[in-house]
Amino acid sequence: MHLASRCLMTMMVLGAAAWANAAAATSTLQNITYKNLPGGRVEVRMSFDSSQVPHPNIFTTDNPPRIAIDFPDTTNDAARHQDIGIGTTTGVSAVSAGGRTRVVVELMQASAYKSHVEGNSLVLDVNNGTQTQPVTTAATIDPSKALPSAMSGPAILNIDFQRGSNGSGRVLVNFNGSGANANMHRQGNNIGVDIDNVQLPAAQAQRLNVLDFATPVQSISPRSTPNGAHLDIAFSGDVDTSSYQTASQYVIEVTPKKASSKDTNPGSFAQPVYTGSRVTFNFQDIPVRSALQLLADVSGLNLVASDTVGGSVTLRLVNVPWDQALDVILRAKNLDKRRDGNVIWIAPQKELADYEQNIADARFKAEDTAPLVTTYVPISYGKAADIAKLLTTGSMTGINGGGGVGSGEAQAHRGFLSPRGSVTFDQRTNTLLINDTAEKTAELRGIISQLDRPVQQVLIESRIVIATDDFERDLGVQWGVTGNRTNPSGQVLQVGSAVGGTQGNNTTTSTLGGGLTTGGLNVNLPAAPTTGTASTLAAAILGKNYALDLELSAAQAEGRSEVVSSPRVITANQQEADIRQGQEIGYVTFQNTAGGAGASGTATVAFKDAVLELKVTPTITADNRVYLAINVNKDSLDHYITVTGSGQVPVIDTRSLNTSVLVDDGQTVVLGGIYEVTKSDTINKVPGLGDIPGLGFLFRSTQHVNDRDELLIFVTPRILSDSLQ
Repeated sequence: MHLASRCLMTMMVLGAAAWANAAAATSTLQNITYKNLPGGRVEVRMSFDSSQVPHPNIFTTDNPPRIAIDFPDTTNDAARHQDIGIGTTTGVSAVSAGGRTRVVVELMQASAYKSHVEGNSLVLDVNNGTQTQPVTTAATIDPSKALPSAMSGPAILNIDFQRGSNGSGRVLVNFNGSGANANMHRQGNNIGVDIDNVQLPAAQAQRLNVLDFATPVQSISPRSTPNGAHLDIAFSGDVDTSSYQTASQYVIEVTPKKASSKDTNPGSFAQPVYTGSRVTFNFQDIPVRSALQLLADVSGLNLVASDTVGGSVTLRLVNVPWDQALDVILRAKNLDKRRDGNVIWIAPQKELADYEQNIADARFKAEDTAPLVTTYVPISYGKAADIAKLLTTGSMTGINGGGGVGSGEAQAHRGFLSPRGSVTFDQRTNTLLINDTAEKTAELRGIISQLDRPVQQVLIESRIVIATDDFERDLGVQWGVTGNRTNPSGQVLQVGSAVGGTQGNNTTTSTLGGGLTTGGLNVNLPAAPTTGTASTLAAAILGKNYALDLELSAAQAEGRSEVVSSPRVITANQQEADIRQGQEIGYVTFQNTAGGAGASGTATVAFKDAVLELKVTPTITADNRVYLAINVNKDSLDHYITVTGSGQVPVIDTRSLNTSVLVDDGQTVVLGGIYEVTKSDTINKVPGLGDIPGLGFLFRSTQHVNDRDELLIFVTPRILSDSLQ
């Protein structure tokens, strides 16, 4: 027989002990017969000796697939088991205990069924699978022969909904007493729950929309039925369904299926994730020790129950993992469990707590009497003094190149040491000296091995790029006209003035040679470039009584430069590194200058730094990224300024960046950049004449400047492997 079938039969046999004291039966199940129907269907007929069929309670299970019918106040004279082997129906079993009889129809797979009463027989029509007819979970009884219901059972206090930690939806139906009989069945994307012998108040017969909880459950629709209440639970997705019942509560859990869920959820308050094989039990006042034995058979583990475990439990479990069923029973009876390998020990919570406290007390007493041993631990990568501080919170003093922590009970805080332990260190050999018990010494060695490790190192490469682009264009003109005329009376009329020549009483001399030396410049607007010199083009026209001088000057300058600085440095994790390169520029200052002319005070030489500096502190993260706190400076000498009485003082051109950034290993990132553009257009002209179209250039000079400066700073961190360290 299948294992699940044996478990179900064992449950029924054990349940017989709990039902032994029930009221005397009033009906007898005389026999069970079956016959083959078309399409592989099977008709199972249960005949009784009385004229009326006892009111049946029918429910189904999915694992294993079964149809169970309970008849109250009934004894059994039918065969305990019959093999059928038609369609999906493999057999039928009947067992009686405590005045109640249960008939179990064994199936190969879940199948739909119908039931009705014919005379003194209950007829169950079982389909060949679930595809031909809709599932009917409650007995369909002829109204004329149905037993009246007194509806004297408990009332439903409320219907609540909760979201589980694993994304499951939990429907909680709470009763104001015991006696409710709930059965769950699933069809497509809907779960039906029939609750017999209960009363549903009108205030609770309202549809609940639970979409906001983000679980597979969509809605809950309760309604009253002649025998009690019915719940329709709509859900979506691929899910597992389970339910369990205690005396005053019925819980339906809808859990989304996952690829694997072997561990419990993290967090000290997280709910466990159950992974055991699913079982279906119906316990009515069954002894707790018998229920635990059933779970031990299903789980395959060794279960040891304390002598103080006793009492009975009543609950219904439908398609519930066995480990969750075990926890439900333990909570109901204030029990707890401890697992060691494949052995589970179950005892009352106080008994387990007392046992563990006794174990802890015995361990403390053993530590108080254990002999002390002395161990020498050489430190390779760290400092023995630093590790000694981590191992204890007591005070340490250095003695002759060493230090230590005194032993004894005087120190309240011992850190990782036992109350009688002590640790000292020798700076010369970088060695720890530990005096403690053997067990504590082995523990300290493990801690020290984790602390005494080489620190990872980081190579930081930086590039500072300064690019400049200069452009300047200058145009200018100089010209002049000179002349003279002698009138008949002998007077000389002169226009212009002599420049660079000699002038007599009645003569003017103009000289051309090398450059142009003109007499009488009417327009003097030459090109004046800020860098370099201008090129000139000169022309002159000399007449008998006049001279025309013209000089054109022009200059154009273009310049491009790029300065690349690439400092790099290696440092340990979380250790600051600083690298500098440049010069100190000295200058002289004077103090206490005397008031007399030509006197000077005390000369003092001062310095200013003009250096390239990289200062960085790297921190390696757990995912092998690098967090950099970085400071970059790039200074250079720009020019000198003259200070009266103090000589010349240098002016430093400074570029700096101070930031923090998170970078991947080997990734290059631009930390920052500055882009400067300088544009200027200057025109010098003779008012009015410089604006004449065409000829205006003879009366003006122009200057056009377009300069661009760009600063970029790059950084690349690289975590060095152990082979490079």
